[in-house]
Amino acid sequence: MPTIPLHLSPKSPITSSSNPLPQLLQTPTGLAILELQGTINLPAASPSAPTTPIGRLVFPDYVPDNATGSTSWMKTAHLYVGKHQRLTGEVKKLPNPMAVIRKRGEDEASAGEELEIVEVIYWKVVFSSRPEPVGT
Repeated sequence: MPTIPLHLSPKSPITSSSNPLPQLLQTPTGLAILELQGTINLPAASPSAPTTPIGRLVFPDYVPDNATGSTSWMKTAHLYVGKHQRLTGEVKKLPNPMAVIRKRGEDEASAGEELEIVEVIYWKVVFSSRPEPVGT
């Protein structure tokens, strides 16, 4: 049975000013999980564009300076896809935390293939309803 060494990745924290996610969803590397019930139809990839914009994620009830630690904002999240559709969802705790791993870089001293844990994620944003039309 093959064995691959697994390491913890050195943390390079992202400051809260550069991470737009609510504090509860923030991870040191800025990763989050979006769960979609369906397919997002994307335009054909353009070689001149390095990324394909899908939409924008909005937490309408989130107040960054909320000192009470209220979680009522977790009940509503919107994902605007393009200019004409909105998905409504909510933030949920994962039943079991999920680790994101990657192959360890070639620049580090490693013999053979090694993996490292990039992040452990505890929360996800779930969009389980059908898209709603949005006027411009």
